[in-house]
Amino acid sequence: MSPYINKEHDELRIKVREFAETEVKPLAADLDENEEFSSSLTQRMGELGLFGIYLPQQYGGQGKDYLSLIIAVEEMARVDASQASTLAAHNSLGIGPIYYFGTEEQKLQYLPKLCTGKNVWAFGLTEENAGSDSRGTQTKAELINENWLINGAKKFISNGSSESSLGVTLQVITAEKAGEKELSVILVDRNTVGFNAYPMKGKMMWRASDTSDLTFENCKIPKANLLGELGQGAKIMLKTLDSGRLTIAAMGLGLAQGAYEEALKYAQKREQFGKPIVKFQAIAFKLADMATKIEAARALLYQACWLKDNGHEFGKQAAMAKLYCSEISREVANEAVQIHGAHGLLKSSDVERFYRDQRILEIGEGTSEILRLVISRYITSDKGKEKSRIRLKVDDDKAKSSLKDN
Repeated sequence: MSPYINKEHDELRIKVREFAETEVKPLAADLDENEEFSSSLTQRMGELGLFGIYLPQQYGGQGKDYLSLIIAVEEMARVDASQASTLAAHNSLGIGPIYYFGTEEQKLQYLPKLCTGKNVWAFGLTEENAGSDSRGTQTKAELINENWLINGAKKFISNGSSESSLGVTLQVITAEKAGEKELSVILVDRNTVGFNAYPMKGKMMWRASDTSDLTFENCKIPKANLLGELGQGAKIMLKTLDSGRLTIAAMGLGLAQGAYEEALKYAQKREQFGKPIVKFQAIAFKLADMATKIEAARALLYQACWLKDNGHEFGKQAAMAKLYCSEISREVANEAVQIHGAHGLLKSSDVERFYRDQRILEIGEGTSEILRLVISRYITSDKGKEKSRIRLKVDDDKAKSSLKDN
């Protein structure tokens, strides 16, 4: 019952939920415990058409809208955040920049391969001294004849080191004058000499996802691998993050939904003082608050997706959705553990994994602090004020018209 959802979305949700419940859930705990990236589950996601789901069919995609991707990520996160992160990162950060900013030749070269599930693609922005400050990039690319010579390193990169990884979209410094950096983006194939990837182990969260450190030592890359125009690196990366924030929001929403359902199920069967604990107001009110927050988060996220799918500015709403959904996932996961009591602290409980997995959501693709900065700039800028005035005028005109009709 949503103005943003149609029959096709419902059918997709059913398909992804069935896959998550029957194929992902039985493996999730062991993959998490062993810190094992699953190439087979990744390939199955490709076979289901979940990679490149919003791409036109000419590039190997399904021709669906972006909300379809969000629903798929949401349903995957409801069961396992690690597989959801692979799905989210590959679609938004891997496929996205190539589709939105690539030449026709680049799209045809890479996108069909990236829709199969046999290969994933990484997004190289974060470095030791570059994260929230994306302009802190130190990795450099020097154009020599018809090739870029790249040297540097990236950190905390999703989908960068597994056997499925095909390459990375890399932000680099292509020129520097008077202390000002010219940032550009280059596509780097994994088999390039001097490209090295090192899996990161010992993570608290997303233990079955592929996270790695990447290094580049005199990597020779064809000049034609420049993505977009010279000096447009920051713009490309930030635009990509706007879309990526929607998928992280979907992860928060899905995780919250899964944690809530586990808490509700447990509260219905756990008895104290002669009755199920769900019959106690203290527990029932917790569940009521959890359900309300999830519905509010879903409405905010779906509206942001509708704006993107219909060609409207969505950066502010994407930041709001990511901020709210990630913080709601923390609140809901925390209450789910509280309702489970000591049982929620055991690895045999799904809510223990949910509790760990949610923690990255307030950090990755824009910390909560940075998102508040982004949102505040939208609402205090002259452009934002003008949009608000227009919106208020439209609402006022509608109200006056309604009064006349009545």
